[in-house]
Amino acid sequence: MLRGRAEETQLRSRAASESHTLSILQVLEKSHFNTGSVHQMYQAASGLRARGHRVAVVCRPGGEVEARCKADGIDFVGLPLRGEADLASGFRLARVLRERDVDVVHVHKGIAHSIALYASFRRSIPCFVVNRGVSFPLDAWMRPKYRLARVHRVVTVCEDIRKVIIASGKLPPEKVVVVYAGVDLRRFDPARVSGDGIRREFGIPADAFLVNQIGAREWKGWRYLVEAMPDVVKANPRAHLLLVACKDQAQIAEVHDEAARLGVAGHVTATGYRQDVPEISAALDLSVDLSYEGLGITGTLREAMAMGKPVVCSNAGGNPELVVDGVTGRLVEPRSASAAAAAIIEVMADPAKARALGAAGRKRVEEGFSADVRMQRLEALYRTVLGERTARVAERS
Repeated sequence: MLRGRAEETQLRSRAASESHTLSILQVLEKSHFNTGSVHQMYQAASGLRARGHRVAVVCRPGGEVEARCKADGIDFVGLPLRGEADLASGFRLARVLRERDVDVVHVHKGIAHSIALYASFRRSIPCFVVNRGVSFPLDAWMRPKYRLARVHRVVTVCEDIRKVIIASGKLPPEKVVVVYAGVDLRRFDPARVSGDGIRREFGIPADAFLVNQIGAREWKGWRYLVEAMPDVVKANPRAHLLLVACKDQAQIAEVHDEAARLGVAGHVTATGYRQDVPEISAALDLSVDLSYEGLGITGTLREAMAMGKPVVCSNAGGNPELVVDGVTGRLVEPRSASAAAAAIIEVMADPAKARALGAAGRKRVEEGFSADVRMQRLEALYRTVLGERTARVAERS
């Protein structure tokens, strides 16, 4: 049963105070570190725990997330989270809410969102936050999940997505807030991480100009980057592209076949998913991302900037909120191999300017896109929502 109003008001008022330890669930159905959402969810869990809160991660058992939680001493709750209609997981989550006396539920993907909604009908959630990291509009099926009053805030990772969600979801603007995803500046520290091992592993010479993109889904625009390489190689025969995160061997072969067709087979290397992203960022000379739809702010660009590397990216989604054209990198027209090639060649031809872009990028991440800044903003958001709930309960008392 729910607590009486007076008791609940007292407890939630304490939860909203700056000193009170919060009981927080970070919920995501994915159990492997193969997408940005998993990394950002885990960063929130570990970062908020480091700030003194009682945090648990809820996701499918038996994967990398559970193993990392156990290694790092973070509470883990395994639920099947089989799909949008998994009522059994919803009932079990409601029991977790009661047992842990949860203040905050922060969900990071669609299945987690639905399961938490089922749980909320059995156990009130004082602060229910939904993450949205892609710019695809909300359709008629998804819209009601975001419009429910029991969902207190929708957190988007950039202003561009916020505008899309407000318009397509027909949501009040005050319900949708931007909290930029953050980089762990201790993990992505150019003074501590070397990329020499990456170059040795892939046989890339130390004097090669290494261009890198992490992400090989179709909408990530990898084809345009490979198509740009003939012009890049013509300008600098020592240029090399390392394309990371191909989904399987068939896609790796497809990338290499495309490079061979374009006459740059010896200048393009494709590989699968990697966990050593700091080392990859340290190895490169230029980070590129040519995504043209569905993106928020490309996380690998943030990470490369944290490593003091210049970037070239499509002028799409939230990328312009991170990359200041001509200051921290170059913005280029989406779906244009020629524009990408021109920007890469420009950076490649001026090492001093490239170093200046990289230094400015590191500073920009430190000031507004670090994990520490993100944790401060998330905690402030949670306490704001809990304070609003306290005020509503007090009004009804």
